Amino acid sequence: MVLEFFWRNDFFNLLHEARTRKLFYLTRVFSEALFLRKSNQAPLSKEGTRLWRAGLCFSASQIKPPFQRGCPPLAGGGLWGFAFKCGAKRRRRALYARFDRRCRNPENPPFTAALKIPGLSSAIDIRLSFIAMQKTFIDLPPFGAACGEVRLPGSKSISNRVLLLAALAEGETQVRDLLVSDDTERMLDALRALGVELRADADDPTAWNVHGCGGAFPVKEADLFLGNAGTAFRPLTAALAFCGGHYRLSGVARMHERPIGDLVDALCAIGAEIGYSGAAGYPPLEIKPGRFTANNADGVLCARVRGDVSSQFLTGLLLALPLSGMPACVEVEGELISKPYIGITLATMARFGVRVEHENWSRFLIPAGSRYRSPGTIHVEGDASSASYFLALGAIGGGPVRVQGVGRDSIQGDVAFAAALEKMGARIEMGENWIEARGPENCAGNCAEPASGSLSGLRGITLDGNEIPDAAMTLATTALFASGTTRLTNIGSWRVKETDRIAAMAKELRKLGAAVEEGADFIAVTPPAALSSPPEGIDTYDDHRIAMCFSLAARGTALRINDPGCVAKTFPDYFAQMRAVAVSVPVIAIDGPSASGKGTVAALAAKALGWHYLDSGLLYRLAALAAHRAGTSLDDEAALAQIAANLDVCFEEGAVFLEGALVGEELRGEEIGAKASRIAALPAVRAALVFRQRALRRAPGLVADGRDMGCTIFPDAALKVFLTASAEIRAGRRTKQLIEKGIQAKIEDILLDLRQRDERDSQRDVAPLRQNADARFLDTSRRSIAEAVEQVLEWWGNAEQQDQSI
Repeated sequence: MVLEFFWRNDFFNLLHEARTRKLFYLTRVFSEALFLRKSNQAPLSKEGTRLWRAGLCFSASQIKPPFQRGCPPLAGGGLWGFAFKCGAKRRRRALYARFDRRCRNPENPPFTAALKIPGLSSAIDIRLSFIAMQKTFIDLPPFGAACGEVRLPGSKSISNRVLLLAALAEGETQVRDLLVSDDTERMLDALRALGVELRADADDPTAWNVHGCGGAFPVKEADLFLGNAGTAFRPLTAALAFCGGHYRLSGVARMHERPIGDLVDALCAIGAEIGYSGAAGYPPLEIKPGRFTANNADGVLCARVRGDVSSQFLTGLLLALPLSGMPACVEVEGELISKPYIGITLATMARFGVRVEHENWSRFLIPAGSRYRSPGTIHVEGDASSASYFLALGAIGGGPVRVQGVGRDSIQGDVAFAAALEKMGARIEMGENWIEARGPENCAGNCAEPASGSLSGLRGITLDGNEIPDAAMTLATTALFASGTTRLTNIGSWRVKETDRIAAMAKELRKLGAAVEEGADFIAVTPPAALSSPPEGIDTYDDHRIAMCFSLAARGTALRINDPGCVAKTFPDYFAQMRAVAVSVPVIAIDGPSASGKGTVAALAAKALGWHYLDSGLLYRLAALAAHRAGTSLDDEAALAQIAANLDVCFEEGAVFLEGALVGEELRGEEIGAKASRIAALPAVRAALVFRQRALRRAPGLVADGRDMGCTIFPDAALKVFLTASAEIRAGRRTKQLIEKGIQAKIEDILLDLRQRDERDSQRDVAPLRQNADARFLDTSRRSIAEAVEQVLEWWGNAEQQDQSI
């Protein structure tokens, strides 16, 4: 059997199918092994590790290929491709799966690990081979301004609350504007497994009809896999404790690292029976029928829970206690964090007919006989946390950027992010269902310039982020464009989210050059004079909010975001929406055959426009020179790619520096030119230099000359030109150049060489010589260089006018 799939959802769906094929243990161990740790944690030891999950022992004797410098072990890499090979006496069966998530190096060789499954026949010998696949990333071009309008997806917090209460309510609920994401899919999957009748609208993926079950799920025994969805795991834990069934709840490894002990303790103290299948205080959980009785003198079922770890614990209790049918209360021990999220819970419960009173957010009262009733139709607000990224874009990119779907009447506390931006100097306007952000008045003339520090006109602030923990993350990257230091305090809850967000944000901000101070519950960010563009990219730790927060850094530099698919948790099309409002730094890409004059035309066009100029051939020569100095064989593609990826080059006013030293005639020598031609044909080298070239895209614009400039490096180039001339004309030009340099040359030999080179270049597998379908054709056989430059500038002027008219 051969199965191929590419996204995490597919893997989770496979788990269910695998049960019926007796492959559950195999797929389950991969679920656990691949999600076991995050890259900010300690790597697995060379001697090996044992992962005990679902009664299965996984032993790995070799985790990291010894020759691969800088390649992280499995623990730091996220999802890897793998193949199971199951050998029995009479047959062999293979289950292949490919993941296109984070892998550091596609050249890694496979390594094997033994699997032992207790209770299975010793006749079965199972071996596991890991095969590293290409990691995924997205390269964001730098943008010089941001303006436009975005309609927000539904709120994750509201969506999963609404789904759960609609399932528990009496009657049928029509849910509209539901968030389409990983987290809501996990909740929908769980409700289906619990017997809830769900009907999707065939024409609208955000519309669902939910037939409520009147307070108790029909299915009394189920295994529920909830991924990393805290908004599904915590409330379902509480609700299922009151449903009189036997349920097993699990998630990805990070979910098993997120504490749930305070919620479980609170439920068990009032009669629930919940056990831990792994480490005490953490998922996975096993829930059995409990016995709930009033536990105080007033005949009230009273629960107590800590309020300083996660507001989802209190949310879970509040949503579940009406299922008891008794008068109930929840007393909060300590300070309650993230009060606005509790406000969302109370408002949603009220829509379903249960009104909860509270005493200064420390004691919550639920009346006797409370039960959920369908409101008929309910609309989910746009996600205020997601609004923060676009409002920040408006603030640092000039704006205006308007978000539709959330406004001054929102029940979500994260709308307070707009006030924080205003405190930093942004201009904010609000309507009933929209918010709009612009940059400060004093940055109006600088919107097209690279922003960093005080250039944006924003100023650093100190803010207590307790009530807007998710949106406060956006302030940490907005701080890159503010003068002074931005200090976010009271954010200890960041450490128990999808990853340790304080540690992760600090590490990635430092990659960009920021000075960062971090503590148990705070982070302080001071911007650099100019942002760095790390070639290894920004790691996202399978955390959607980290990916979206760091996209803002593209205001100052081209940026690679690793594992961008993690945004599917709450905002699947985030990067497409971002591109719609961020105005990228323009690029003119010029390609053509050798000796066509494309380099000269590109350089002169850049000078005329006042833009930067990229000679891609120069980068390959620099890589060849670095390899030459290092004594690296031209047959060692992996080593050459590593050199190219870590190339330390700098271009300053026509001068070229390699590893800090000025490079002169050595770069133009025939030996280096020949080596550059050879390594340019290696796929791994070209792939390694892709981002290095994209990182040279800077405001106000770039003219790029090279073979794959328009199709691979800058596919979004505003103008693409294929510049050519007849072979005879090109041979004459090349002969003249050589003679002027004092080099003897015969036009016949050069003509033959050019024709042979054109043939080779047009037939090569990597970056073949051909005109892009969207490129303008410019034949310079009968044009001078000046006329060719004039034509390019005319085309650019027309393209710019057309873009402005749109």
